[in-house]
Amino acid sequence: MTTTRPTTVRLTAAQAMVRWLSVQMTPEGERFIEGVWAIFGHGNVAGLGEALHGIGDRLPTWRAHNEQTMAHSAIAFAKASGRRRAMAVTTSIGPGATNMVTAAAVAHVNRLPLLMIPGDIFANRAPDPVLQQIEDFDDATVSANDCFRPVVRYFDRISRPEHLLTALPRAMRVMTDPANCGPVCLAFCQDTQAEAYDYPAEFFDPKVWHIRRPEPDARELAEAVAAIRAAKKPLMIVGGGVIYSGAQDTLVDFARRHNIPFAETQAGKGAVDWEEPLHFGSPGVTGTACANQLAAEADLVIGVGTRFQDFTTGSWTVFSAPGRKLISVNIHGYDAEKRGAQPLVADAKVALERISAALGDHRFADPDFAARAAWFATTDILFAPPAGNALPSDAQVVGAVQRQSGKATTVMCAGGSMPGALHVLWRSAAAGYHMEYGYSCMGYEIAGALGIKMARPEREVICMVGDGSYMMANSELATAVMMGIPFTVVLTDNRGFGCINRLQKATGGAPFNNLLDDAYHVNPAHIDFVAHAGSMGAHVVRADTIAALETALAAARGATIPTVIVIDTDPMPGTGAGGHWWDVAVPEVSDRAEVRAARSEYEQATRAMRLIN
Repeated sequence: MTTTRPTTVRLTAAQAMVRWLSVQMTPEGERFIEGVWAIFGHGNVAGLGEALHGIGDRLPTWRAHNEQTMAHSAIAFAKASGRRRAMAVTTSIGPGATNMVTAAAVAHVNRLPLLMIPGDIFANRAPDPVLQQIEDFDDATVSANDCFRPVVRYFDRISRPEHLLTALPRAMRVMTDPANCGPVCLAFCQDTQAEAYDYPAEFFDPKVWHIRRPEPDARELAEAVAAIRAAKKPLMIVGGGVIYSGAQDTLVDFARRHNIPFAETQAGKGAVDWEEPLHFGSPGVTGTACANQLAAEADLVIGVGTRFQDFTTGSWTVFSAPGRKLISVNIHGYDAEKRGAQPLVADAKVALERISAALGDHRFADPDFAARAAWFATTDILFAPPAGNALPSDAQVVGAVQRQSGKATTVMCAGGSMPGALHVLWRSAAAGYHMEYGYSCMGYEIAGALGIKMARPEREVICMVGDGSYMMANSELATAVMMGIPFTVVLTDNRGFGCINRLQKATGGAPFNNLLDDAYHVNPAHIDFVAHAGSMGAHVVRADTIAALETALAAARGATIPTVIVIDTDPMPGTGAGGHWWDVAVPEVSDRAEVRAARSEYEQATRAMRLIN
C-alpha cells in the first residue's frame, strides 16, 4: 500500500522557520545553520522559543549572556568555518535587538554570514504601543529593527507567515553568495511567529547550497596577465578572500612558480605558513620592515581577495614607487574597482589558476631574502623576556605565547594594542590566526574564541585580550564554562586603553582619559581580574613573569574549561619594529607645542598619499 505525503503542513511561522533552517545543507552534508544562540524575551519566547524547544537537536539552541557577544560568537564560527557554515541569533525586540547592531556591523564589514532574528512589533498593531516599542511619530512602519538596515546585506520584516516562503531562500542566497556574503536580519513580528499557515510540504525538503566560483572575464584576464608580464618587481597582497575561496595552496603554487613575494593582511594572515620563503609578513601600518620595503619598491601590486583597508595601504602611502600599478583580484566588482585599480572580478582560486596558466614559466628575480631573515632576527630580540622586574611589553607577551604554540594553535584577538603586535610579529602556521580587524571591535575576543572553538574543536585556541576590552565584554566566559568549551585567555593588564594612549601622545595630545591613572576618578581603580574571571567558573592563574606565563600556557593545554592567565604589562612600548604612517588627523590649531609639531609632520606625510592609482 503506497501512501502519499500531504501536500501541505500546518505550522506556526516560527515552527516553519526553524524546520526550514534545519534542512539547509552544505555539500559536505552538514547544516549550514549549525544552531541558534538565543536570549528570550516577550518578543520571541512564546513563538520562536516554543519552536526551538520543539525541534530539539535537529537545530540546537544555546543560551548566552549578552546579545552582542552571542552574535560575535556566531560571527567567529562563520569566519573559522571559512564562510561554509553559519549560526543564527534571536532576541526579543527592544534593547535585545539593538544590542546586536554592532555585531551586524562586524559581520557586514568582514563579509561574514550571520542570521539575526530579532522579534518585532505586532503586525496587527492591536496592542500598540507595547513594552520596548519605538514609536516613529511620522512613520508607523518603523520599528527599532530598522536600525539594522545600514549594517546588513539583506533586511526583511516577517509580518505574514507566508513571507517565509520567499524571505528564507533570499536570506540563504545572501549568506552563501561569495560576492554579497554578509549578515541578514529577518525582523519577526511577534504575533506572526505564533500564527499558523498551511505551508507546502516540499518547502521543507532538504536543500544543498553550493558556493559558486565565478570565472574571470576574458578581457580582464588578458589585461592582468599583460600587466604582470610587464612588471619587474611585483608584490602580492593576500586578503581574507584567499581563505574564503580555499585558495591557500593555489596561492603558494602561484607564488613559487612565478617567484612572486607576498604579504598577508589581517584577514588574510594564516592563509600560508610563515615559514614559506616568499612570505614576507604583513604590509602597511602594522607591517613588517621587509614587506614594507617590498611595497615601497613594487612596480605592480596584486591584491588577491583584499579590500585594501587603510591599515593595509598605510593610508595609501606604502605603495610608493613612481608609476606603480595596481591589480585587484576580487569576487566583488565594488572591491576590485577601488582606487582605479585594474580589476579582475573572479573567484581567487580560479583567477590565480588562469593567470598562472597564461604566464606559463614566466618568473621574476628573487626578492630580498636577506631582509626577510633580518626581520625575523629582529623579532627574536623583541620576543626575549624583560630584564629584572620590568613589566613585559606586548611583544614580549606575544613571544611567550609563540614559544608555547604549535601548528595546531590558533591565536585570536580584535581591537586594541594586541592586533598590531600580532599582525606584525606573530609567526602564524596555516589556519593559526583569527583577527577581527575589519571593524576593530573591542569586546569580540572572548565570545569570538568560543565561536572558533565550536567551529574547530581540534585546534588549541588562545585568546589575547587587554584589560580595556575584557571590561567591555566578558560574559561569554561564563557561557563557555557552562558549555564545557575550553580555550585559553591571555589577559594583559596595562591599566587602561594603552593603544589609544600611545596614539594620543603620537599626535601631540596630553595623556588624557585613556589609562586609568589619567582619567577622572575619586577612588583609584584596582580591578581584580583573577577574582572576576574565577567568579564565572574559569580556571584562573596570575602570571608574575614571562616564565610563569609560559608555564601556565603549557598547563592549560588539554583543559576541559576555559583558562584565564592574567599578566601585568607596560602600556608605553609599541611593537618595537616595523610599522608605517597612518592617517589620523591632527588639529590645525592648538595651544600645545606638541600638537603643532605633530600637525607639521602630518601635513608633510599627507603629501605622499595617492588619492587615485
